[in-house]
Formats: sequence, C-alpha cells, structure tokens
Amino acid sequence: MHATLPLIEASDFPAIRRRRLETLQVNMGYRCNQSCVHCHVNAGPTRTEMMSRETVSELISFLKVSAVKVLDLTGGAPELNPHFRSLVLAARNLGVHVMDRCNLTVLEQPGQEDLAQFLAAEQVEVVASLPCYLEENVDRQRGKGVFESSIRALRALNALGYGRSDSGLVLNLVYNPQGPTLPPEQGRLEADYRRHLGGKFGVAFNRLFVLTNMPIQRFGSMLISKGRFESYMELLKSAYQPENLESVMCRTLLSVDWRGHVYDCDFNQMLGLPLAWRGRPRVHLRDLMGAELEGNPIVVKDHCYGCTAGQGSSCGGALAP
Repeated sequence: MHATLPLIEASDFPAIRRRRLETLQVNMGYRCNQSCVHCHVNAGPTRTEMMSRETVSELISFLKVSAVKVLDLTGGAPELNPHFRSLVLAARNLGVHVMDRCNLTVLEQPGQEDLAQFLAAEQVEVVASLPCYLEENVDRQRGKGVFESSIRALRALNALGYGRSDSGLVLNLVYNPQGPTLPPEQGRLEADYRRHLGGKFGVAFNRLFVLTNMPIQRFGSMLISKGRFESYMELLKSAYQPENLESVMCRTLLSVDWRGHVYDCDFNQMLGLPLAWRGRPRVHLRDLMGAELEGNPIVVKDHCYGCTAGQGSSCGGALAP
C-alpha cells in the first residue's frame, strides 16, 4: 500500500485549537466482514487488531471521570469485538449516549442474530453505511450481495422502531462518493434516498450524512496508483471554506485506537499522528484521566482540507446547512 503521509506532511492548513470535550470516538479494532474500496481504516476480514478487555475497562474509567456525553463506536465492524456489548452496557448505565457505526451486513454474521434487538434495547443510535441507494453502485464499492443484505438489515431495524419519528430509536445513513469527487448537497441527496429506499423497499431512516473520502490509507493508496492523488488534493484545497473551521469534529472529539492511544480525530489515528500533549511522543487514555484539553492545539496536515471543503464533512455529515 502506498503511504500518503509524506505527501500531506508539508501543510499550510490553518492552526486550530480544541474546545470542551463532548465525544469519545473509539475504534474497537480493524476486523471487518467487508473490505471497502474507500475505507480509510484499511479494515477487513483478515485484520486481527482488536481492543482488549483491559483497554475497555480503561475506557469505562475515563467515562466515569469525564464530561463526555457521546460514545461513538467504530472499527472495522465494532460489533465483532467480543467486548462491544459490555462497553455499550457500561456507557448506558453512566447515562452516556452511544452511537454504533454499523456496516449493516454485520447483523447477518454468525453470532450476531440478536444484535439489532440488543441495540434497540439499549437505545443505541445506529449510523449505518450505505454509500448509495442503487444496488450496482453499492456492490461495486463493497462487494457482491452487500446491497441486498443491507436492505434486509435496514428492514429489521425498522421493524424494531428504528428510523420512526415516534420511537426514539435513531437510524442515520452514511453516503460517500464512489471516487475522487466531493459529495453532493446533503439535503438534496437525502431526499433522493428517502424517495428511492422508501418507495422501493419501504425503508425509513432519520437523516443522511454525506462524508468526503479522505486521501489516506486504502483510498489514498488507490489515488496514488491511478495518478490522481495530486488532482484530488487540488480539488479539496480549491473548495476550502474557512467558516467550516468553526465546527470541525476535532474541536470537541477525541479519537481512541484499539490499544487506547489518543488522537485528535480518526483520520489522524490512521496516519499515526498522536494528540499533542505535554511533549509526549504518544498519549494513552490513562494519561488524560481528569485532564482539561480545552485550548490544546490540534495536529493538522493537508488531509484536513477534506473536512473543510465545500459543505464540509464530519462524522455527523455536512458542516454547512
């Protein structure tokens, strides 16, 4: 795989600083039942990195002493970690809102037959990847049969109340472009998703998030292989909107890897760019127990243009209305 960090190291991205911590985003491991072309984590079925019980315990200890309001669980497929459910239960007992970044097809994996019921019982918000509402496009990006499996999973979640306005069970979908382009306007595309998924499959959801593909890991390597890395970076930089700096996710989020090391965001985690904290070369979550991070500088490189281009992009979709 081609390394992208050397190509974005020399950066003119503006300096920004943290605000009060609100969200802890946790990567529970790189194992996944899919191997998507756009994956910035380079996750897949052969990956073995998984968060241990000890690190999960440290996460719970951190939640107890922090003011974190949201626990955002990701991977890989976070549900494949054997400690996923115990972490969810502990966080919910602490009153923390839990989000599960779900690839949908994991609901049909062996041993996950009751996963949807568990998520509903704990009122976990499901953020589900569905990069298009057309079967051909989804299967081309994620593998044959993924679209049909995803529709079955969405229907199963709907049957439990997910995506229904009166249930309190939130189901959001995630779109990302097929290639090196910026995503379309979020509101317009959401209307298209509702019309197609609702009309053809009877699927309901709360919101659609559009995400910009980041020029790192598997997607970045593909760009380099096709000689399109520089043109994609030029696209991101030319679409830069300074007002998006006010609401980028790294201002109020901490990213934690499967070993418990801490980063400003998930993308920095994948690039091996640790949180800047008191001159330490690497920071572990246990080092931050009771720490105040407000005002701490955020580590930025040229990939940060991906979050600030056009309507902006974050784990909660577009930044601009």
